[in-house]
Amino acid sequence: MARGACLPAPSTLYNQRSVVSGGVFGYINSIMTQPLKHRTLSAAIVDQVRQAILDGTHAAGTQLRQDALAELYGTSRIPVREALFQLEAEGLVRIVPHKGAIVSELSLDEINDVFDLRALLEPRMLAQSAQAFTAEDFAKLDEIQARFETAIALHDVGRWGALNAELHLALYAKARQPRSLAIVTSLLQTSDRYTRVQLSQTNAAIGRAERDHAELIAMCRRGAVYEACRFLQAHIEEVRGDLLKVLRPAGLGA
Repeated sequence: MARGACLPAPSTLYNQRSVVSGGVFGYINSIMTQPLKHRTLSAAIVDQVRQAILDGTHAAGTQLRQDALAELYGTSRIPVREALFQLEAEGLVRIVPHKGAIVSELSLDEINDVFDLRALLEPRMLAQSAQAFTAEDFAKLDEIQARFETAIALHDVGRWGALNAELHLALYAKARQPRSLAIVTSLLQTSDRYTRVQLSQTNAAIGRAERDHAELIAMCRRGAVYEACRFLQAHIEEVRGDLLKVLRPAGLGA
């Protein structure tokens, strides 16, 4: 059974307008036509809530209450809780103590600002850093890349952003640019959740990220630093492009 296939279409789920106020969902007349099988519950709920966040049905700052979602989907809180943890790993919600799951802010202006700066600073840092790499540096890069590939194979969404940032920072570790390093570290932290959203959308994005990282390491290893810097800039722009394709149709802005 395809993921989410057992849920009715969003137009059916929201055939009577759902009212969201302070995180409380209004009741709707027709929730489900038949019970979901337990093994598909969490995945189906993830798909539906993710789409509702991206299309603006659940606006940024909205509290997603487990009991309301459980009633909406006609299930217990257990698969809802699992779904919310998955969405937190993707960066779409934040689990806040005493408040529960809150829809994260997703901003096109922030994306463009962050990725403009990354495209300017990171190739400049790589150009200096790659020239000083030792065998130990390449061993560390290979080890991080292996962990990144393992996280992808295991579909460990929560680790993708962190490992992506760790690999990028390892590529710039030998650059003697402390201010740039501090800025880029902050930019990578900010783009963490966007990276998780981007990678979680399509297998193509996941495969490209894996290949791009491997190619960057290979270029640096053979001394093709100029080519590596150009490739890195293109890689950053491709990630931005993927994100804009996902978020622009949802009408998200600043």
